[in-house]
Amino acid sequence: MRRPPPRHSSADRSVADHTAADPRVGQPRAAGRSPGRAPAPRRAAPRAEQLGFDGMPERLFVCTPSKLGAYADCPRRYRLAYVDRPTPPKGPAWAHNSLGASVHTALRHWFDLPAQRRGPAALPALLTGGWVREGYRDEAQERAAFRHALAWLEGYVAGLDPTVEPIGVERVVAARTAVLAFNGRADRIDLRPGPDGPELVIVDYKTGRSGVDSDDARGSQALALYAYAAARVFRRPCRRVELHHLPSGAVVGHEHTDESLDRQVRRAEQAAQDIRAAERAVADGADPDEAFPATPGALCSWCDFRRHCPAGAQAPAREPWAGVERSLAEAGTGTAGVAPPAPARTDGAPGPVTGTARPGGRDAAGSRTGPVPGGSVPGGPVPDGVSARQPGGAGTAGRAPRR
Repeated sequence: MRRPPPRHSSADRSVADHTAADPRVGQPRAAGRSPGRAPAPRRAAPRAEQLGFDGMPERLFVCTPSKLGAYADCPRRYRLAYVDRPTPPKGPAWAHNSLGASVHTALRHWFDLPAQRRGPAALPALLTGGWVREGYRDEAQERAAFRHALAWLEGYVAGLDPTVEPIGVERVVAARTAVLAFNGRADRIDLRPGPDGPELVIVDYKTGRSGVDSDDARGSQALALYAYAAARVFRRPCRRVELHHLPSGAVVGHEHTDESLDRQVRRAEQAAQDIRAAERAVADGADPDEAFPATPGALCSWCDFRRHCPAGAQAPAREPWAGVERSLAEAGTGTAGVAPPAPARTDGAPGPVTGTARPGGRDAAGSRTGPVPGGSVPGGPVPDGVSARQPGGAGTAGRAPRR
C-alpha cells in the first residue's frame, strides 16, 4: 500500500522556494558567519590572568648555583640563558670546560670502584671513558691536556684513603626557604669527626690554571648553599666547605657559622627577588635590556651569548681552546705528548668507541652513571671556569678560566 506524500505548510514551501533560489545553499559556511555578512576580524584571545587573594604566599623561586651565579655575573646573561625563549644559540664548546668535566667524571667513577681497586692504576681507563673532546684546537693540544689531567688525578688520589667512603659523590641536595627552592649537585660530601660528633664537609673540585685561597672558600655562595641544603637533607651539622685545586694539589677551606650561612641564604633570596622584579618589569612592557642590564668586563670574552649582546660584542673574542692553551703554556708544556688511549666501551663489546663519550643514566640521587657530554652540565659542578664574583659557583654558561 502506497503511503501518501507528506503535506507541507505554506511556510515550508516559502523556505524551500527561497533556498532553491539561493546558489550558496549546500556549500560549507564558516562557523559563526551569517549568510550575506562579511567575516568579522579575528581578535586576539584575552590573556589569562591568575587570580589571587590578599595574603597568598608568592611562588617559590626555583634556582641552582649556576642560575644565581649567572645573575650575579651579568643580569643580561641571565636573561639570555633563562628568560628569553627560544634561547639564543650559544657559541662553540670551551676546551677548558671539556677538560674540567672529564676530570670530574673520572673522580666520580673512581669512587664507584671497590676500595681495593681505588688506586692510580685505574685512572687512565676512567679518564678515557669519560673524556670530552670538544673545544680543543687540534689533536696535539688534546693529547697534552689529557696528559696533564691524568697527572692531576694521580697526584690527587695518592693523598686519599681509598677505604673511606664519602656520604655522597655528585650528590643532589635541596632546601627551601620562604623565598627559594634551591637544589644543586655537590662534587663530594664527606663525613668527618667533629667536636660534637660526625659532621658533613662539602668538597668542590677545581681545575682552573690558578690556585685558590681561603677567601674563595669563604666567599663562595654556592658552597654555602650546598652546606645549608646538605645539613637539612642528611640531618647532620654541615659548616665546613673546601676547595680542592687539582693542578696545584692545594686544599683550602672555611668553617661557616650559622650566622654566615644565613647571610649567604639571605643574599640568594635578595637575588631571587631582584630577578622577579626584573621579570615583572619586562612583562609590564619595560625594555628587557634595561631590566636586565649588561655588566661589561673581562668575562664578556668568554660568554656563550657574546654575539647576542651589543655590550659584550665589544670585548675581544676568545678561541674555544684559549683557556687550555694558556694553562699549557704557563706549565711549560708543548703540545707533544702521549696520545690518550681509545675510549673504553661501556656495552661490554670488544674494541674502542669512536667519537665522543656520551652520557649514561642517573641514579636515584640524580648522580651521573656514565660519561658526560661535551661542555658543562645544568645544575652540576664547575668544570674549569669560575666567576670572579662567585669563586665557588657552579656556573655553566661561558665562564672564564681562572687566572
